Amino acid sequence: MSASRSETTDPRGPDEPEPDPESESGAGADAGAGGGGGAERDDAGSDLLAALLDGMDAALCAFDAQGVITHWNREAERILGWSAEEAVGRQGFAGWAARSADADEVQARLMAVMETPGRQVDEFALLRKDGGRVLIRTQSSGMRGADGKPAGVYSAFSEVHEQIDLERSIALSEALFDDASWGVVLVDVDLRPTVVNGYAARAFGSGRVSVLGRPLGELVVQGVEEVEAALHHVLAEGAPKSPAELWVSVPTADGERRRCWRSGFLRLASPLAEEPVPLGVGWMFQDVTESKLAAQEADRLRFRSSQLYRAGRAAAECEDPLEAATVYLDFALAGFADHALIDLVAGERPDGAAAAPVRLVRVVETPSGGGSGPGMPVETGGIPVRYVTGHPALQAMDRNGSVRASAPGASAGSAASAQTQAAGAVPSPTWATSRQWPADSVHALCTVLRSRGRSLGVVTFLRGASRAAFERPDAVYAEDVTIRVAAALDLFGVLSD
Repeated sequence: MSASRSETTDPRGPDEPEPDPESESGAGADAGAGGGGGAERDDAGSDLLAALLDGMDAALCAFDAQGVITHWNREAERILGWSAEEAVGRQGFAGWAARSADADEVQARLMAVMETPGRQVDEFALLRKDGGRVLIRTQSSGMRGADGKPAGVYSAFSEVHEQIDLERSIALSEALFDDASWGVVLVDVDLRPTVVNGYAARAFGSGRVSVLGRPLGELVVQGVEEVEAALHHVLAEGAPKSPAELWVSVPTADGERRRCWRSGFLRLASPLAEEPVPLGVGWMFQDVTESKLAAQEADRLRFRSSQLYRAGRAAAECEDPLEAATVYLDFALAGFADHALIDLVAGERPDGAAAAPVRLVRVVETPSGGGSGPGMPVETGGIPVRYVTGHPALQAMDRNGSVRASAPGASAGSAASAQTQAAGAVPSPTWATSRQWPADSVHALCTVLRSRGRSLGVVTFLRGASRAAFERPDAVYAEDVTIRVAAALDLFGVLSD
C-alpha cells in the first residue's frame, strides 16, 4: 500500500514544442552512456519518503494549495480507517471523513494556516470509515513553493485522548522530578543515579546534580548492599509486588543518621525496542523512620506491659518470696537483656555511719556459661561481692537511682557494635570480669531496690555486643521491674528474720 500519491504533470509544460525524435533518441543515448540513473534516484527518493511517512508515530496528511489531499500515512489510516488509496486525491474531508455540516469549517481552518506563519493547533471531530466519530487534535503548518508562494498545508494529528495521555505523562514526570513528597531516583544499569528529585537529594544530604553518576556506596554508608541487591533483582526479575522497607545510614553534617526508607521499584524498558531492553530502575521511596520507630516503641511497650502482667500472675502463685523475685526477673529478661543479677545489702550500716562503704552479697544470677536460663539463687555464704570503688552498682546505691555503663567502643548501640566486631576490635572481656559480671557483657544497667524507704540492694541487667546500649526508656522499664522485685525481697527478709 503506498503511503502517498500525487497527481503528475508534464515537466516540460504544455507550451513547449514537441522534441525531435532524432534528438530525443540522441539525448536518451547520451543519458544512457553517461550513466543517467536519475529516474532510479527519483524512485528511490519516493520510496524513502513513503517509508518515512509510514514509519511515523503521528498521523500525517498534506493538502496542496487547492485543498486536495496529497499525502496520507499508515497512522492516519489506523486512526480513521481510510486507506491512502481512498484518501489521496480527495478535495478536503467533505462527504467522507467529516459531516457535511462540519466539512466547510474544518477545511477553512486547515487551509487558513497556509497564509499565516508558524503552527496552528486545532481540534476537529472527524468520521471513521466505520461511521464512528473521533475527536482529533491537529498541528498544521503552511508550505511554500520555490517562488515563496503558498503551496499547501501539512497537518500532523492524533486522537485527543492519546494526546491528553501523553501530556499527563509528561506533566507527571515533571511533577515527580520537581519536588514530590517522596524521593524519586532513576538509576542506570550500572546502578548509578541519572535523575534525582529534590526530596531524594535532601535524603542523601547532597545536591540534585552532585549525586548524578556517583556509586551508591558514596551516598549510603550502611545498607548499600541491600539497596543494590533490590535494584539487581528488579533489573533481572521485574518490580516486586509490594513496597520494601530498607534501613540505611546516610552521612549528614552531624554524622551518620539511621533512616528507614519505604521503597518501591519499577523496571524501565525502552518502548522503541522490539524486545524489552532494560534502561535502568525507577526507585521511589519515602522516609518512614519516625513512624517506624514510634510503631516499634509502641510494640515494645505493649510487650513489656504484657510481660509485667504475666509476671505478676506467676509471682502470685509462688510461696517463696525469693522465688517470686526471680520470676519477675525472668519475665523481664525476655527481649530486654541477656543476664540479670540481684545483690542485696549485707547487714545494716552503723548508726551515724552514712558514709560507710556498702557491702553487697550476690543472691540471684542467671546462667553465664554462654546460654540463657532462669535466675537461680546463689550460695555465697554471705561473702560480699568484690566491687571496686566507683562500681556502677555502688553508684546506684549512692544515687538511689539507675546507672548505665558500656564497655569502651561499644556505647553507640548495636550498629556500632557490629562494626566493631567486623573490624576485629571486640571489647575486651576484662572490662566485664573486672566488674564481677559475665565475660560476654558489654552494656550494663544497675537499678536500686527500694522498699519501705530503704535501699535493699541492686538489680543489674546486662547485654552482650549484639544488642544496643541501654537508653533512658530501658531504665524506666527496669525501675518498674525492680519495684516489684524489691517488694518480694522485702517480704523475703521479713520472713527470714
